[in-house]
Amino acid sequence: MTPDHGSDRVPGGFAELLRRCRLAAGLTQAELAERAAVGIRTVRDLERGRASRPQRTTVELLAAALGLAGQDRSDFVALARGQAGPMPEMGGLASAASRRLPTRGYGLPEPGELIGRDRDVADLAAMLTEQPRVARGVVSLVGLAGVGKTGLALKVAREVADDFPGGTSGIVMIEGSTEGDVLSVVATVFGVGRASDLAGRFSDAPSLLLVDAVERAPGAAAEALDRLAEIAPTLRVLTTGRHPVGLSGERVRPVTPLEVPPADVPIDLAVVADYPAVALLLARLRQIGREPPQPDEVVALVELVRRLGGLPLAIELAAAHGRVLNLNELLDRYGNRLLDLGTAPVGRAAAVTLRDAVAASYRLLDADERAALRRLSVLRNRWSVELAESMLAPYPLPADGSPSPGDLRFTDGDAPPADGSAGDEPAGPVDPVRLLDRLLAHGLIGARGTGPLRFRVLDVVRDFAAERATANGEFAAIRRRHASVFAGLAARVVPDLAGARFVEAVGRLDEVAGDLWTALAYSANDDPHTALRLAGNLARWWRYRGRDVAGRQWLRRLLDDPRTGDADPAARAWAQVGVAQLAQEHGAGPQELPSAEAAVAAFQRLSDVPGELAARNVLCGLWTAIGGHDEARQHGEAALELATRTGRIRDMAVAQNNLTWHEIRVGDLAAARRRLAAVDRLAAECGEERLRVLARANLAEVARLEGRYPDAVRHGRRVVSALADLGDPGHRRRALGTVGLALAQDGRIDEATAVLAELRARKAGDGAGPVELEPGGARTDEIAPRDDGICALIEASLAMQRGDREWAAEWYAAAVRACEGSRDLRDVAEALVGLVASTDDPAARTAAVRRLAQVCREGGIVLLPRERALIDAADVDRTDTDVDRTDTDVDQTGS
Repeated sequence: MTPDHGSDRVPGGFAELLRRCRLAAGLTQAELAERAAVGIRTVRDLERGRASRPQRTTVELLAAALGLAGQDRSDFVALARGQAGPMPEMGGLASAASRRLPTRGYGLPEPGELIGRDRDVADLAAMLTEQPRVARGVVSLVGLAGVGKTGLALKVAREVADDFPGGTSGIVMIEGSTEGDVLSVVATVFGVGRASDLAGRFSDAPSLLLVDAVERAPGAAAEALDRLAEIAPTLRVLTTGRHPVGLSGERVRPVTPLEVPPADVPIDLAVVADYPAVALLLARLRQIGREPPQPDEVVALVELVRRLGGLPLAIELAAAHGRVLNLNELLDRYGNRLLDLGTAPVGRAAAVTLRDAVAASYRLLDADERAALRRLSVLRNRWSVELAESMLAPYPLPADGSPSPGDLRFTDGDAPPADGSAGDEPAGPVDPVRLLDRLLAHGLIGARGTGPLRFRVLDVVRDFAAERATANGEFAAIRRRHASVFAGLAARVVPDLAGARFVEAVGRLDEVAGDLWTALAYSANDDPHTALRLAGNLARWWRYRGRDVAGRQWLRRLLDDPRTGDADPAARAWAQVGVAQLAQEHGAGPQELPSAEAAVAAFQRLSDVPGELAARNVLCGLWTAIGGHDEARQHGEAALELATRTGRIRDMAVAQNNLTWHEIRVGDLAAARRRLAAVDRLAAECGEERLRVLARANLAEVARLEGRYPDAVRHGRRVVSALADLGDPGHRRRALGTVGLALAQDGRIDEATAVLAELRARKAGDGAGPVELEPGGARTDEIAPRDDGICALIEASLAMQRGDREWAAEWYAAAVRACEGSRDLRDVAEALVGLVASTDDPAARTAAVRRLAQVCREGGIVLLPRERALIDAADVDRTDTDVDRTDTDVDQTGS
């Protein structure tokens, strides 16, 4: 299909016939030699007329490789062996050769096996055959080298062949071609002698032309296709290339890599084998005789195709190494150096690596496009136009106009101007849309879906661009920009981690988790001020995701780093709040009490109200953990006063909700109800529906503690339904536990049993993390462990309702063990009261009373009247116990 420009070509006889047949078959000289199993020098000499009488075996191999049959094959062999009689002049030969062509042209090679492209084939077939036909029917497949453009084009052409009665043929562009060369070869493959005859050839019926590798001679391709559009309006053209042709009316279809298994897919061969990238690798491994992957290779299989980015060429190259290496060895050897994957050298031809393939597309970019790709190479996850714009924006220059050390200018370090100037710096603002469009058109970045974070740099492209950035001495500046960009993103998201958009905010950070960790790891060493700002904004996210230990280690390291001593005071204070909050999660809160106290003082000096409120909320939890219940309440009341004075309605609601626990702790349930009513009113004012629902969940618990079981069930069931809609499984389980316990205590055994079964089923099925209300509030990540305690309390209450005291005592003891790990000791106290009331073992009863007294002292808990009545009825020796001592000063007026 390609015009050959050999300078010493002899146009005549068998040499010319061989050349024309090779071009019609869409083969280069090397490809024909490989297919025929002869030397490339043999083919070259035959086409140049240097071999006058080739061996019959060679001719037969060439005929077979060219797909010749019947009379065409006989004529080919006869002419090669000098048995065709005297040859006419060149014009006569051309006419004879033309007469031997099929009336619909030479056709196209058979498409190879195509995996994972069914949708692409269907869409492209529809574009080529749509009615009425568009004026300029050029459809271009663009993408990175090795993405599978040619195979897809051949498959599409085969699918639509019947819709083009005028014939389907193709050509391959080569460097140095001219418009005349292209038109001449098009004439050849469609069975006419001259380019001037093409108008008549295409006038009868629609035809399809495939033009492969247009990037090799883009100017010639554009001119030739523009000319064909004028003389052959019924001709449809399907092109492939690393960039569009650039014609008016051209429809561009990027060819993306094959889909790889996402992170949340189970690592099971039967599951992942359905993803096209995995299917292709498995198919190629079968072709080289490899056995199916062993169970211990499946993880490597999935990780390998992810690292290869679903790029078919990369997968083919990796599979070729499967003759020697198993999948684990492949991943170990090439997982971090994919660009080194390549073919083995053949003869004098050098090996071709993935680096060569990416470099070919990289060289087609303009200077600013190459610079943009190098900047984007540091992004690890999917990213948005907004993030790209932040990465691509030039840094403002100092007043003296000179770039500071590490400044990131938009220059092309691959080819610096000879005069040393920054000639590639854009004159105006960077247009990220134009740059992204160009990178998409070249297949160097991909886009999936319609959400904001839909763009991604292929792993092999990212590795190559990072190599170029390092070679240009700009990679450190790019990473510094990356850290700054993601510190800014975290700062914008963090306010929503304490509001109605909590779940959405967590999801946004989850989506860029890889970039957040990368930015933190780099900046902690090279830019600690940025690292401190970033880490301080991630504390709530770390807490929610159970990374409290790692997060605290990062924050403590940064706070102790002498280089952050002069950091922004607000950034340091937020980091101090975060380190205390995270320490509280794993029982180390008292160690960070000075940090939280220092944060309060810093925020007061800065008049930073949100910061002071956050710090006081954390201090509530820290003081509670060490038994400082009065100090905890003082901080809660100070937070309420500050929020009220500054008119921060949501923070007023949060403070009231946190203080509700203190009212329950001292047994003042009436005050607890009043605070919850205030929470409901304030949350309604600021539109915090989730906060209103959580307040009602607490109201259901208060009703249960008061013995108003029907009210507790009614409120609790409404809360359970609302939390299902809000997507908060943790608090939903807790509310469901309140409902089940109230039903059991009310003697509604069947209903309580049904709730118990649902609780246990949900515990097995829910994998969601905790959903927090506010730093320092109740730890909802305790909900999952406390499920066992709540279920045990329900079982114990049901046993008591059935009159089975022995079973009840066993279940109350189990509830004590399950709840003892909780910071809120109220559940432990309730279980111990039940154990005292149900056990018939005097020693066990006495031990339970002593433990109850200890829990009440540690938790500042005052038993409710009905609980004291149960203790009194148990006839226990109260020597050395002080269960009643803490209830003498309860303020029954509330607050």
